[in-house]
Amino acid sequence: MSLATLGLSPALLRATKDKGYSTATDIQKALIPAILTGRDVLAGAQTGSGKTAGYALPILQELGKHHIEDKHYPQALILVPTRELAKQIYASFKEYGRYLPLKSTVLYGGANITAQSNRLGAGMDIIIATSGRLLEHLNRNSLSLESIRYLVLDEADTTLDMGFLHEVNQILTYLPKTRQNILISATLTPALKRLSEVMLHKPKLIETDRMGSTAQSVQQLLYPVLTEKKEELLSYLIGSRNYTQVMVFVRKKALADQLSTTLNTHGLKTEAIHGDKSAGARDRVLEKFKTGLIRVLVATDIAARGLDIPSLEVVINYDIPHVLGDYIHRIGRTGRAGRKGLAITLSTPEESIALKDLERLLGKAIPKEILPEYAPPKQNNTLKKSKAKQAPKKAAGAFGRKKNKVARSSKKRKTTKRDGWK
Repeated sequence: MSLATLGLSPALLRATKDKGYSTATDIQKALIPAILTGRDVLAGAQTGSGKTAGYALPILQELGKHHIEDKHYPQALILVPTRELAKQIYASFKEYGRYLPLKSTVLYGGANITAQSNRLGAGMDIIIATSGRLLEHLNRNSLSLESIRYLVLDEADTTLDMGFLHEVNQILTYLPKTRQNILISATLTPALKRLSEVMLHKPKLIETDRMGSTAQSVQQLLYPVLTEKKEELLSYLIGSRNYTQVMVFVRKKALADQLSTTLNTHGLKTEAIHGDKSAGARDRVLEKFKTGLIRVLVATDIAARGLDIPSLEVVINYDIPHVLGDYIHRIGRTGRAGRKGLAITLSTPEESIALKDLERLLGKAIPKEILPEYAPPKQNNTLKKSKAKQAPKKAAGAFGRKKNKVARSSKKRKTTKRDGWK
């Protein structure tokens, strides 16, 4: 479906054409008309699905319709969990609204708050902000939210997982009761369900994919590995497969630094980003990664939220995240905007329970590849037995092939069950 069929103005269609967009994604087909009707919305959207344009375009359309020349005051508030996502969404609003007389700004911690206050004082129509920094401005009386018509909570599940519910509830007290609310989430957690019941009024549920599902464009692959061989396997996969741009996810900041050091000693140019690094340092590392000056970026979940690297082909989960929903966000860094992507997970025997929980969330087993020199003995033994049992069948020839095929299929199922991976 063309974006032109969704009732968008010529100015917005011109801006999307400038970005090379003409066809609406599934989430945009559902989200744009729903927002234009004025209803509250609860939408499940995978990262990289085009969700930002899905809510930015109709908001820009409506604000542009009713804009009074030289009058700028906050009418749309987009709340996000991280500064990286805030910057990304701000850039999108600027690009989509380039032919409209609207002004937008971005507020996040780590930046000069006085400079931000001065921009707010000049008048803004759209504010993209992290909750903590927005509350600082509200406490300083840098802005008023009394005229807000649209409230968007993007990556709402992450916002709640990071413990920002109290801040969100505080912000709600500053907003007018009559407004349109839009909640966007990759997963529908119990906490998010409770918030939606309080915040939304008879919302339209949009779920182009089951919340918690992963993009079809991302191939998932699991490598069972011994704990002591995990670093070696990581280096081997990147080097032997000639991956030129890889994002590696880890749970802990110290591990991010450790892996960065190890991979560099193996000849793989690597840097790490995590919460202990300054905003400026993270930006510089990210720019190096995007431009190819470094080959591997090791990141913690929080530091990597909202990163948009369109050409990223490979994501490696060095470990399974504590919050299983983070897996959806991790692998959503690749396979964006319809491109193909690969998401690899390294799983040790100690993570077997976490793996079962993850596969339960996904509703399916992650396809596995066994590398005998790295895998735990159980997988190696099962692999050898499977090959031994299949060997006689290769000599059966064309005669009776159908019967052998049935027998081979039956024995394979028994082997898989005994293996215990499924």
